Parts: sequence; C-alpha cells; structure tokens
Amino acid sequence: MHPLLSDTKRVIEPEIASPIQTLQSHIEPLRARLAAHPIYRSIRTPDHLRLFMQTHVFAVWDFMSLLKSLQTRLTCTSVPWTPTAFPHSRRFINEIVLGEESDLYGDRPISHFEFYLEAMDDFHADTRPIRALLASSACSGQASLHAFRTPTDAPAEARAFLDTTFNVIRSGSLPAIAAAFTFGREDAIPTIFRSLVEQMSRHTESGNLNKFVWYLERHIEVDGDEHGPLSLRMMDDLCSPGGTPSEHLWQQATIAAEAALAARLALWDGIYARLSQ
Repeated sequence: MHPLLSDTKRVIEPEIASPIQTLQSHIEPLRARLAAHPIYRSIRTPDHLRLFMQTHVFAVWDFMSLLKSLQTRLTCTSVPWTPTAFPHSRRFINEIVLGEESDLYGDRPISHFEFYLEAMDDFHADTRPIRALLASSACSGQASLHAFRTPTDAPAEARAFLDTTFNVIRSGSLPAIAAAFTFGREDAIPTIFRSLVEQMSRHTESGNLNKFVWYLERHIEVDGDEHGPLSLRMMDDLCSPGGTPSEHLWQQATIAAEAALAARLALWDGIYARLSQ
C-alpha cells in the first residue's frame, strides 16, 4: 500500500512560535490599544492639531537620538575604522539615517525633524519649547547624553516620553534599544499615522497642512513597506546571534518593546486629556 494511503496515524507536531512571534504576541494588546486610541478622532479643529504637534514634535526629535544610538553601536563611527559584526543591520541603519537625516523634499535635502518644524511654522504652531531644547542640546558627545535632562517647559507627557527614550539609550542594552526602535517606532508608526492622515482629510479649516501630511505619508510609505520588515530582521540579528535565540536577549527586547509602547500610550493619553478639556 502507498504510504499516503496507510491507516497508520502520523503525529503532526504543533508549530513552535519563533522568538519574534512570541514577542509580537506579548505586545499585541498594547498595539491594539494604540491603534484604537480616541486621540485620532479628537483632533477636530486647528487648535487641536496645533496642540498635538507641539507635543508630538518631542517624539519626532528624540527618535533621532534613538536612531543615532543604534548607528553608533551597529556601525563603526570611530577612527581607525573596523567592521562590526552585523552587516545586514548596519546597512539597514545607515539607510534609515540617510532618509531621516537628509531625505529629499523635491530636490532639497532636509531631516524629517526639521521638516516637521517647517510644517509647524506653516500651521502657526508654537515651536519655542522644542527650539529651546535644541539650543540646550548642542552636539557634545557621551557626556551630554548622561547630563541630558528633559526641559521643564515641555508638556508633562512629552517629558515622560523623553525620559523613557533616554533611559533605554543610557541602559546600553543593544537589544533593548533596537526593540524600542523597532516596536515602539518603526512597527507602530504606519498604523498611527494612517489614523492621523484619515483625520487630516476631514479638515477644511484654514492653514497649510501640505507639509504635515507629506511627513505622515512619507513615514507610512517607508516604515510600512521597507523599514518595518527590515527592523524585524535586525531584531533576529541582535537577539539570535549566529541563528541561536538567546532567551536573555529576547527578554531584554520584550521588556523594552513593552515600555516603548506604554510610553506612546501615555503620550497619547496626555494629549487626549488636554484636547478633551
């Protein structure tokens, strides 16, 4: 009898989830809460949007410190140069730095953060608190990282968000920094920004939103189609060295991913509370 027609019962082994699938399953409730947050439908007037931008800009700014901390660890930025152990991840990070720090708007190179400031200016949002932070955060190396303190004139929810970001950077844990970047930013941003773009399409009030919408759509495009999947590969690179999962490293990553999403929810909660007043 043909083996496929045999009456012998074969045991089908249950599929074992990969470490990254286990992590994603663990943080899914937070991601679902973020996707369904009431903040998106609460931005109904120009003043609402200005309030949102004036707080969200701090998250746009501290993303660059998160990204640069990964670039420093995954690539060699010192002299004399030596190659690092993560060729796929260093290419990925360098590619993101190119786009985030010097993307092209038309034929003009500009960082996404600077572009966000221009969008705020176009919409008459107050940029003084974030510009004061820039003035006090001159590029002066590792010493400035440990001396950095969140500005007192920033909204409370923005200060708490910055604290979470810089605490994970100061931890020095590469899996934790990469997880905050991957699951708190690259993986979450497309869903968040799609909701915001839908809300912006309902605005008929005066004010130039062209740059703000371009900023949102640009991140939906690159984070959803390119950077999100590549950031997951980076997590495998860092937490499963040589293809062997490290329980300790994946645990660091899980804790950091959960903290990053919780911080985003707290940021949204704080803005939503002020929008509701």
